[in-house]
Amino acid sequence: MKSLFSGIIILLLVSFSCFTSSEALTSNNENITIKWDLMTWTPDGYVAVVTAYNYQKQRSIPSPGWKMSWRWARQEVIWSMVGAKTTEQGDCSKYKGNIPKSCVRKPTVVDLLPGTPYNQQVANCCKGGVLKPDLASSFQITVGAAGTSNSTARMAVNFMFTAPKQVYICGPTKNVMPTKFITSDRRRTTSALMTWNITCVFYKAT
Repeated sequence: MKSLFSGIIILLLVSFSCFTSSEALTSNNENITIKWDLMTWTPDGYVAVVTAYNYQKQRSIPSPGWKMSWRWARQEVIWSMVGAKTTEQGDCSKYKGNIPKSCVRKPTVVDLLPGTPYNQQVANCCKGGVLKPDLASSFQITVGAAGTSNSTARMAVNFMFTAPKQVYICGPTKNVMPTKFITSDRRRTTSALMTWNITCVFYKAT
């Protein structure tokens, strides 16, 4: 299973680095929009690319950067991540041999730092969580113990997006039209298998 995951991750790293979302950075709603794009199925779950878009025209996310958390719908685990990491592994004692990166029911994720090795990056990652207006921050996540089809995969819920001296309130997770991706030469368009959308609005400064 580990070798299969490695092959999938390498394939997605190559393909995703050549694509940009056709819907990216076109909103004027002054919010942080999180998109959870399911890109491919695995034997026990899926690989997704998660992107936070900063649609706030006058507000940056400063160092030490953003944090993102959510609650799994079931007992999902994180097998691997590229471009970000969880802050806690949790209790993975029931797994033998291949151990997940995180078994926490409500994981917290942070961006990687600049200078991260290239094979641990995806497009728009690794800025230490700094997110300027009209830019995006992304990471790739391999989820296990999850659904393996559009009808069985369950949306993560109760998202939280936090930033230094800024408080945000996130709305419910919504199943939306799958994101479309356009190659850099603009000659080919592909689509995510499923897309979940979360909108977080600035509440107050602290």
